[in-house]
Amino acid sequence: MYGDGAGLYLCISKGGTKSWILRTTVYGHRRELGLGSESLVSLAEAREEARRLRKVARAGGDPETVRNRDSIIFEDAAKLVHRAKEPTWSNPKHAASWLSAVEAYAFPQFGKRPINKVGTPDILKVLEPIWTAKHETARRVMQRLSTIFDWAKVAGHYPHENPVNGVKKALGKVVGETEHMESMPWSKLPDFMSELATREGVSARTLEFVILTAMRSGEVRGARWTEIDLNKRVWDVPANRMKRRIPHSVPLSNAACAVLERMKGMDDELVFPSMQTTKTGTGRVQSVNVFQALFKRMDRDGFTTHGFRSTFRDWCSEYAHAEREVAEAALSHATGTAVERAYARSDLFDRRRSLMDQWGDYATGTKQAHTGKQSVSTAEVETSESAPVETTPAGQLGKRKRLAKHQPQGIGL
Repeated sequence: MYGDGAGLYLCISKGGTKSWILRTTVYGHRRELGLGSESLVSLAEAREEARRLRKVARAGGDPETVRNRDSIIFEDAAKLVHRAKEPTWSNPKHAASWLSAVEAYAFPQFGKRPINKVGTPDILKVLEPIWTAKHETARRVMQRLSTIFDWAKVAGHYPHENPVNGVKKALGKVVGETEHMESMPWSKLPDFMSELATREGVSARTLEFVILTAMRSGEVRGARWTEIDLNKRVWDVPANRMKRRIPHSVPLSNAACAVLERMKGMDDELVFPSMQTTKTGTGRVQSVNVFQALFKRMDRDGFTTHGFRSTFRDWCSEYAHAEREVAEAALSHATGTAVERAYARSDLFDRRRSLMDQWGDYATGTKQAHTGKQSVSTAEVETSESAPVETTPAGQLGKRKRLAKHQPQGIGL
């Protein structure tokens, strides 16, 4: 063993292999730390690393712990962040796509590299080829990379400024980069709802409820009967099924209640179950693809299911002249600053009820006096559905079979 000074030694094994070793004191005890093979680590590099680790030891830290922390590769860091954030996402599809985009574009470039060795030029190399050709994808990858490096910095794995900062300026602005979900003009909605009302099948009723409540597709497809009080005309969606992870009470219009009446007896738990049950015979949540299939059968295009929330918002502004905070509350959107939200804790439920009643009347082309009680007209509930509801398992199965005649099979329901 040959000493270089300050605790750095070159160790030569019996077989002739040469490696660098640092001898230092950690927490009052002598410790030997390997610094790598002499063939891979130069004398200058060994001296620099020895100097860094001695500084950690003098400051009261453990050089071995610091080295292990510094050695985490980007790929492992990305997976740790994904695992930590996954429980906060209500959409399984988003949870899966969050990591897959990073795997596709960032992992090939620096996935196996220690995260503290990744810099801004590396981020630019990932984003530049797709910035204009696949801008929305590039924007999402950039956001996720920023999140990963934010975590790494806080966790002590990245000692520099977040390398994603400033990259957007280098990439430049993409003309027309903002993309919104295609929506239907509110003036055309009543005619569409009239056509939709003639359609049989669970997917048609589900879409009606999506439109009449201005809720997200996943929140409606996963609706449970235990969340709904038809007497009070309220749908209470729990926090774990909301995008913002905040409970949301939805006032139900007469038209929305009429849709629910038609769904009674289909399933004990799910309001809008798939025609296909699980192996145990219990209800299954419909796939998001059912609406695309429905639009195809109706020979309709140019809008999306999520776009009906935009239709509702435009109607609020241009037709109903609703106050902004009421319209945004109906969509379960956060408004104002964090401080303003801390003081304004009301969910504006009564004002939202009035708005949703107006929306239901407009969408269905009906004008009814709102007495606070459920009112279902004969136009809203077809004669075939007005018979006493069968709630027994046999009754549910019979109703499933009747609706199944009108619901295409083979779709991931």
